[in-house]
Amino acid sequence: MRLLIRRLAAAALLLWIVVTVVFVLARLAPGDPVLLVVSPGASAAEIASTRARLGLDAPIAVQYARWARGALHGDLGTSVVSGQSVGALLGDALPVSLSLGGVSLVLSFAIGLAVGALQAKRAGKRSDLALTVASTSLAAAPAFWLALGAIALFTYGASRLGFPGWLRLPAFGLHAPAGSGTGFAALADMARHAVLPVGVLTAIGAAGIARYARSTLLEVVDLEAIRAARGRGIGGGTLARHVLRIALPSLVVLFALALPGVIAGSVFVESVFAWPGMGRAMTTAILSRDIPVVLGATLVYAAGVIAANLAADLALPAVDPRLR
Repeated sequence: MRLLIRRLAAAALLLWIVVTVVFVLARLAPGDPVLLVVSPGASAAEIASTRARLGLDAPIAVQYARWARGALHGDLGTSVVSGQSVGALLGDALPVSLSLGGVSLVLSFAIGLAVGALQAKRAGKRSDLALTVASTSLAAAPAFWLALGAIALFTYGASRLGFPGWLRLPAFGLHAPAGSGTGFAALADMARHAVLPVGVLTAIGAAGIARYARSTLLEVVDLEAIRAARGRGIGGGTLARHVLRIALPSLVVLFALALPGVIAGSVFVESVFAWPGMGRAMTTAILSRDIPVVLGATLVYAAGVIAANLAADLALPAVDPRLR
Protein backbone atom coordinates (compact mmCIF):
# COMPACT_ATOMS: atom_id res chain seq x y z
CA MET A 1 0.00 0.00 0.00
CA ARG A 2 2.85 2.39 0.81
CA LEU A 3 4.41 1.73 -2.57
CA LEU A 4 1.08 2.43 -4.28
CA ILE A 5 0.64 5.70 -2.38
CA ARG A 6 4.19 6.80 -3.23
CA ARG A 7 3.71 6.07 -6.90
CA LEU A 8 0.36 7.85 -7.00
CA ALA A 9 1.94 10.87 -5.30
CA ALA A 10 4.85 10.83 -7.77
CA ALA A 11 2.40 10.59 -10.68
CA ALA A 12 0.39 13.54 -9.37
CA LEU A 13 3.57 15.59 -8.89
CA LEU A 14 4.77 14.81 -12.41
CA LEU A 15 1.38 15.76 -13.86
CA TRP A 16 1.46 19.07 -11.99
CA ILE A 17 5.00 19.82 -13.24
CA VAL A 18 4.10 19.08 -16.88
CA VAL A 19 0.95 21.19 -16.83
CA THR A 20 2.71 24.06 -15.03
CA VAL A 21 5.57 24.14 -17.54
CA VAL A 22 3.15 24.13 -20.48
CA PHE A 23 1.08 26.90 -18.87
CA VAL A 24 4.13 29.12 -18.38
CA LEU A 25 5.47 28.48 -21.90
CA ALA A 26 2.06 29.14 -23.44
CA ARG A 27 1.66 32.43 -21.60
CA LEU A 28 5.20 33.58 -22.39
CA ALA A 29 5.06 32.63 -26.08
CA PRO A 30 5.38 35.55 -28.52
CA GLY A 31 2.19 37.12 -29.80
CA ASP A 32 -1.01 38.34 -28.22
CA PRO A 33 -3.92 35.86 -28.36
CA VAL A 34 -6.36 38.74 -27.81
CA LEU A 35 -5.51 40.13 -31.25
CA LEU A 36 -6.76 36.89 -32.79
CA VAL A 37 -10.16 37.33 -31.16
CA VAL A 38 -10.97 40.99 -31.74
CA SER A 39 -11.77 42.44 -35.13
CA PRO A 40 -8.86 43.87 -37.17
CA GLY A 41 -10.04 47.44 -36.63
CA ALA A 42 -10.63 47.13 -32.88
CA SER A 43 -9.74 50.11 -30.75
CA ALA A 44 -7.35 50.03 -27.83
CA ALA A 45 -10.31 50.18 -25.44
CA GLU A 46 -11.94 47.16 -27.09
CA ILE A 47 -8.69 45.22 -26.92
CA ALA A 48 -8.26 46.08 -23.24
CA SER A 49 -11.87 45.10 -22.51
CA THR A 50 -11.45 41.75 -24.27
CA ARG A 51 -8.19 41.10 -22.43
CA ALA A 52 -9.90 41.79 -19.10
CA ARG A 53 -12.87 39.56 -20.05
CA LEU A 54 -10.52 36.69 -20.85
CA GLY A 55 -8.57 37.23 -17.63
CA LEU A 56 -5.33 37.95 -19.48
CA ASP A 57 -4.79 41.31 -17.81
CA ALA A 58 -3.77 39.74 -14.51
CA PRO A 59 -0.19 38.68 -13.64
CA ILE A 60 0.78 35.22 -14.83
CA ALA A 61 0.82 33.86 -11.27
CA VAL A 62 -2.78 34.99 -10.77
CA GLN A 63 -3.81 33.50 -14.11
CA TYR A 64 -2.20 30.21 -13.14
CA ALA A 65 -3.90 30.17 -9.74
CA ARG A 66 -7.30 30.80 -11.36
CA TRP A 67 -6.80 28.07 -13.95
CA ALA A 68 -5.47 25.52 -11.44
CA ARG A 69 -8.38 26.19 -9.05
CA GLY A 70 -10.87 25.72 -11.86
CA ALA A 71 -9.12 22.55 -13.12
CA LEU A 72 -9.24 21.00 -9.66
CA HIS A 73 -13.02 21.59 -9.69
CA GLY A 74 -13.41 20.14 -13.20
CA ASP A 75 -13.61 23.51 -14.96
CA LEU A 76 -10.97 23.80 -17.71
CA GLY A 77 -12.15 27.21 -18.82
CA THR A 78 -13.69 28.45 -22.05
CA SER A 79 -12.29 28.34 -25.57
CA VAL A 80 -11.10 31.79 -26.63
CA VAL A 81 -12.00 31.14 -30.26
CA SER A 82 -15.33 29.30 -30.13
CA GLY A 83 -16.60 30.37 -26.71
CA GLN A 84 -17.41 26.72 -25.96
CA SER A 85 -16.51 25.07 -22.68
CA VAL A 86 -13.13 23.35 -22.96
CA GLY A 87 -14.48 20.35 -21.08
CA ALA A 88 -17.37 19.98 -23.53
CA LEU A 89 -15.09 20.51 -26.53
CA LEU A 90 -12.63 17.85 -25.40
CA GLY A 91 -15.50 15.61 -24.31
CA ASP A 92 -16.74 15.58 -27.91
CA ALA A 93 -13.25 15.02 -29.34
CA LEU A 94 -11.98 12.36 -26.92
CA PRO A 95 -14.33 9.50 -27.98
CA VAL A 96 -13.30 10.02 -31.62
CA SER A 97 -9.61 9.66 -30.75
CA LEU A 98 -10.26 6.73 -28.42
CA SER A 99 -12.20 4.82 -31.07
CA LEU A 100 -9.67 5.58 -33.80
CA GLY A 101 -6.64 4.86 -31.62
CA GLY A 102 -8.20 1.89 -29.84
CA VAL A 103 -8.96 -0.02 -33.04
CA SER A 104 -5.53 0.78 -34.47
CA LEU A 105 -3.83 -0.28 -31.21
CA VAL A 106 -5.51 -3.70 -31.20
CA LEU A 107 -4.69 -4.25 -34.87
CA SER A 108 -1.13 -2.99 -34.37
CA PHE A 109 -0.46 -5.49 -31.60
CA ALA A 110 -2.10 -8.39 -33.42
CA ILE A 111 -0.18 -7.75 -36.64
CA GLY A 112 3.04 -6.57 -35.00
CA LEU A 113 3.37 -9.56 -32.69
CA ALA A 114 2.60 -11.97 -35.52
CA VAL A 115 5.19 -10.35 -37.80
CA GLY A 116 7.76 -10.13 -34.99
CA ALA A 117 7.27 -13.80 -34.11
CA LEU A 118 7.67 -14.76 -37.77
CA GLN A 119 10.87 -12.73 -38.03
CA ALA A 120 12.27 -14.29 -34.86
CA LYS A 121 11.49 -17.75 -36.20
CA ARG A 122 13.16 -17.00 -39.54
CA ALA A 123 15.96 -14.78 -38.18
CA GLY A 124 18.77 -14.19 -40.66
CA LYS A 125 16.81 -15.36 -43.69
CA ARG A 126 15.70 -13.28 -46.65
CA SER A 127 12.11 -12.99 -45.41
CA ASP A 128 13.40 -11.63 -42.09
CA LEU A 129 15.57 -9.07 -43.90
CA ALA A 130 12.67 -8.00 -46.14
CA LEU A 131 10.30 -7.59 -43.18
CA THR A 132 12.99 -5.69 -41.24
CA VAL A 133 13.46 -3.23 -44.10
CA ALA A 134 9.69 -2.78 -44.46
CA SER A 135 9.04 -2.31 -40.73
CA THR A 136 11.97 0.09 -40.32
CA SER A 137 10.79 2.17 -43.27
CA LEU A 138 7.22 2.35 -41.96
CA ALA A 139 8.32 3.17 -38.41
CA ALA A 140 10.60 5.96 -39.64
CA ALA A 141 8.13 7.47 -42.11
CA PRO A 142 6.28 10.61 -40.91
CA ALA A 143 2.61 9.91 -40.19
CA PHE A 144 1.40 12.86 -42.27
CA TRP A 145 3.49 11.67 -45.25
CA LEU A 146 1.94 8.21 -45.11
CA ALA A 147 -1.52 9.74 -44.70
CA LEU A 148 -1.11 11.97 -47.74
CA GLY A 149 0.30 9.06 -49.73
CA ALA A 150 -2.68 6.89 -48.79
CA ILE A 151 -5.07 9.64 -49.93
CA ALA A 152 -3.19 10.09 -53.19
CA LEU A 153 -3.30 6.35 -53.88
CA PHE A 154 -6.70 5.19 -52.60
CA THR A 155 -8.77 8.35 -53.11
CA TYR A 156 -7.54 10.57 -55.92
CA GLY A 157 -5.49 7.98 -57.74
CA ALA A 158 -7.94 5.09 -57.37
CA SER A 159 -10.14 6.00 -60.34
CA ARG A 160 -7.21 6.86 -62.62
CA LEU A 161 -5.50 3.59 -61.78
CA GLY A 162 -8.66 1.61 -62.40
CA PHE A 163 -9.16 0.40 -58.82
CA PRO A 164 -12.47 -1.38 -58.10
CA GLY A 165 -15.14 0.65 -56.34
CA TRP A 166 -14.52 -0.83 -52.90
CA LEU A 167 -10.91 0.41 -53.02
CA ARG A 168 -11.89 4.01 -53.84
CA LEU A 169 -11.92 5.16 -50.24
CA PRO A 170 -13.11 8.52 -48.85
CA ALA A 171 -10.39 10.71 -47.42
CA PHE A 172 -11.98 13.27 -45.12
CA GLY A 173 -14.40 13.38 -42.21
CA LEU A 174 -16.44 10.78 -40.35
CA HIS A 175 -19.35 10.63 -42.80
CA ALA A 176 -20.11 11.49 -46.39
CA PRO A 177 -21.04 15.20 -46.68
CA ALA A 178 -24.46 14.37 -48.10
CA GLY A 179 -24.92 11.24 -46.00
CA SER A 180 -28.20 11.01 -44.14
CA GLY A 181 -28.31 7.27 -43.50
CA THR A 182 -29.06 5.74 -40.14
CA GLY A 183 -28.39 2.42 -38.50
CA PHE A 184 -26.25 0.01 -40.49
CA ALA A 185 -25.89 2.40 -43.44
CA ALA A 186 -24.41 5.11 -41.22
CA LEU A 187 -22.11 2.58 -39.53
CA ALA A 188 -20.92 1.25 -42.90
CA ASP A 189 -20.26 4.80 -44.11
CA MET A 190 -18.21 5.56 -40.99
CA ALA A 191 -16.28 2.31 -41.40
CA ARG A 192 -15.32 3.28 -44.98
CA HIS A 193 -14.15 6.68 -43.77
CA ALA A 194 -12.11 4.98 -41.02
CA VAL A 195 -10.19 2.61 -43.29
CA LEU A 196 -7.45 5.05 -44.30
CA PRO A 197 -6.75 6.70 -40.90
CA VAL A 198 -6.91 3.35 -39.07
CA GLY A 199 -4.74 1.77 -41.75
CA VAL A 200 -2.06 4.47 -41.47
CA LEU A 201 -1.96 4.31 -37.65
CA THR A 202 -1.93 0.51 -37.72
CA ALA A 203 0.92 0.36 -40.23
CA ILE A 204 3.09 2.69 -38.14
CA GLY A 205 2.22 0.97 -34.84
CA ALA A 206 2.62 -2.58 -36.16
CA ALA A 207 6.02 -1.73 -37.63
CA GLY A 208 7.38 -0.55 -34.29
CA ILE A 209 5.84 -3.44 -32.35
CA ALA A 210 7.19 -5.99 -34.82
CA ARG A 211 10.74 -4.71 -34.38
CA TYR A 212 10.42 -4.76 -30.59
CA ALA A 213 8.78 -8.21 -30.55
CA ARG A 214 11.47 -9.67 -32.82
CA SER A 215 14.35 -8.50 -30.64
CA THR A 216 12.56 -9.53 -27.43
CA LEU A 217 11.71 -13.02 -28.66
CA LEU A 218 15.24 -13.56 -29.99
CA GLU A 219 16.67 -12.63 -26.58
CA VAL A 220 14.30 -15.03 -24.85
CA VAL A 221 15.00 -17.89 -27.27
CA ASP A 222 18.73 -17.45 -26.59
CA LEU A 223 18.29 -17.83 -22.81
CA GLU A 224 19.89 -20.81 -21.13
CA ALA A 225 16.53 -22.06 -19.85
CA ILE A 226 15.07 -22.20 -23.36
CA ARG A 227 18.17 -23.89 -24.74
CA ALA A 228 17.96 -26.44 -21.94
CA ALA A 229 14.29 -27.06 -22.73
CA ARG A 230 15.21 -27.70 -26.34
CA GLY A 231 17.92 -30.08 -25.23
CA ARG A 232 15.34 -32.10 -23.29
CA GLY A 233 13.27 -32.46 -26.44
CA ILE A 234 10.61 -29.86 -25.58
CA GLY A 235 9.26 -28.11 -28.65
CA GLY A 236 6.17 -27.01 -30.50
CA GLY A 237 3.40 -25.39 -28.54
CA THR A 238 4.93 -26.18 -25.14
CA LEU A 239 8.16 -24.36 -25.96
CA ALA A 240 6.22 -21.46 -27.49
CA ARG A 241 4.24 -21.06 -24.26
CA HIS A 242 7.48 -20.95 -22.24
CA VAL A 243 8.92 -18.30 -24.57
CA LEU A 244 5.78 -16.15 -24.40
CA ARG A 245 5.61 -16.48 -20.60
CA ILE A 246 9.18 -15.17 -20.28
CA ALA A 247 8.59 -12.40 -22.85
CA LEU A 248 5.27 -11.35 -21.30
CA PRO A 249 6.67 -8.67 -18.93
CA SER A 250 8.39 -6.88 -21.82
CA LEU A 251 5.23 -7.08 -23.93
CA VAL A 252 3.14 -5.70 -21.04
CA VAL A 253 5.49 -2.71 -20.77
CA LEU A 254 5.26 -2.19 -24.53
CA PHE A 255 1.46 -2.29 -24.41
CA ALA A 256 1.33 0.20 -21.53
CA LEU A 257 3.70 2.58 -23.29
CA ALA A 258 1.63 2.31 -26.47
CA LEU A 259 -1.61 3.23 -24.69
CA PRO A 260 -0.96 7.02 -24.74
CA GLY A 261 -0.67 6.73 -28.50
CA VAL A 262 -4.37 5.88 -28.55
CA ILE A 263 -4.98 9.59 -27.98
CA ALA A 264 -1.77 11.41 -28.79
CA GLY A 265 -0.47 9.33 -31.67
CA SER A 266 -3.18 10.42 -34.07
CA VAL A 267 -2.47 14.17 -34.00
CA PHE A 268 -1.25 14.44 -37.59
CA VAL A 269 -3.50 11.68 -38.90
CA GLU A 270 -6.63 13.37 -37.54
CA SER A 271 -5.52 16.68 -39.01
CA VAL A 272 -4.89 15.21 -42.47
CA PHE A 273 -8.12 13.18 -42.56
CA ALA A 274 -10.21 15.92 -40.87
CA TRP A 275 -11.36 13.71 -38.01
CA PRO A 276 -12.75 15.84 -35.12
CA GLY A 277 -10.65 14.20 -32.42
CA MET A 278 -8.18 15.34 -29.78
CA GLY A 279 -5.33 15.65 -32.25
CA ARG A 280 -7.19 18.00 -34.56
CA ALA A 281 -8.53 20.00 -31.60
CA MET A 282 -4.99 20.38 -30.26
CA THR A 283 -3.41 21.48 -33.54
CA THR A 284 -6.25 23.92 -34.23
CA ALA A 285 -5.89 25.39 -30.75
CA ILE A 286 -2.12 25.80 -31.14
CA LEU A 287 -2.47 27.56 -34.49
CA SER A 288 -5.12 29.93 -33.12
CA ARG A 289 -3.37 30.49 -29.76
CA ASP A 290 -6.44 29.11 -27.96
CA ILE A 291 -4.54 28.62 -24.72
CA PRO A 292 -7.39 27.17 -22.58
CA VAL A 293 -7.89 24.36 -25.12
CA VAL A 294 -4.14 23.77 -25.35
CA LEU A 295 -3.91 23.47 -21.56
CA GLY A 296 -6.93 21.19 -21.35
CA ALA A 297 -5.62 18.89 -24.08
CA THR A 298 -2.17 18.87 -22.46
CA LEU A 299 -3.75 17.82 -19.18
CA VAL A 300 -5.52 14.91 -20.90
CA TYR A 301 -2.41 13.84 -22.81
CA ALA A 302 -0.12 14.05 -19.77
CA ALA A 303 -2.61 12.20 -17.57
CA GLY A 304 -2.85 9.42 -20.18
CA VAL A 305 0.92 8.98 -20.45
CA ILE A 306 1.47 9.04 -16.68
CA ALA A 307 -1.45 6.69 -16.02
CA ALA A 308 -0.13 4.23 -18.62
CA ASN A 309 3.32 4.19 -17.03
CA LEU A 310 1.78 3.77 -13.58
CA ALA A 311 -0.38 0.90 -14.85
CA ALA A 312 2.71 -0.81 -16.26
CA ASP A 313 4.55 -0.49 -12.94
CA LEU A 314 1.61 -1.98 -11.06
CA ALA A 315 0.98 -4.76 -13.60
CA LEU A 316 4.56 -6.02 -13.89
CA PRO A 317 4.65 -7.87 -10.53
CA ALA A 318 1.53 -9.76 -11.59
CA VAL A 319 3.25 -11.19 -14.70
CA ASP A 320 6.86 -11.33 -13.48
CA PRO A 321 7.37 -13.38 -10.28
CA ARG A 322 10.89 -11.94 -9.88
CA LEU A 323 9.39 -8.54 -8.99
CA ARG A 324 7.03 -9.78 -6.27
